[in-house]
Amino acid sequence: MATPKYKKFYELMTAENQKLFDEFQPIHDGFVENNDQWAEQFHRVGRDVMDVMRDWERRLCSGMERGTNAVYSHQVSDKFWQEIKKRFSHIEMVGLKSNFD
Repeated sequence: MATPKYKKFYELMTAENQKLFDEFQPIHDGFVENNDQWAEQFHRVGRDVMDVMRDWERRLCSGMERGTNAVYSHQVSDKFWQEIKKRFSHIEMVGLKSNFD
């Protein structure tokens, strides 16, 4: 069975940005364990990671939004982000500030 397009894009993104993602992995894992200690690094490096991920999401979905498959663009985007969250479960926390500090 053929690999879905969103998985191919995820694999390409990961391969092209391996160094950045490998740098972010321990920061992400540290943030999950103790977000107070790792918050500054998580948000700083995480911004670069999010920029890469959003760029690849645009590449994945841009052609679909113009054609007859525009209805499916949102679903493909969701599947792409689900793949990302398998590795970086707290990626959506990048840039968010807590009011509980």
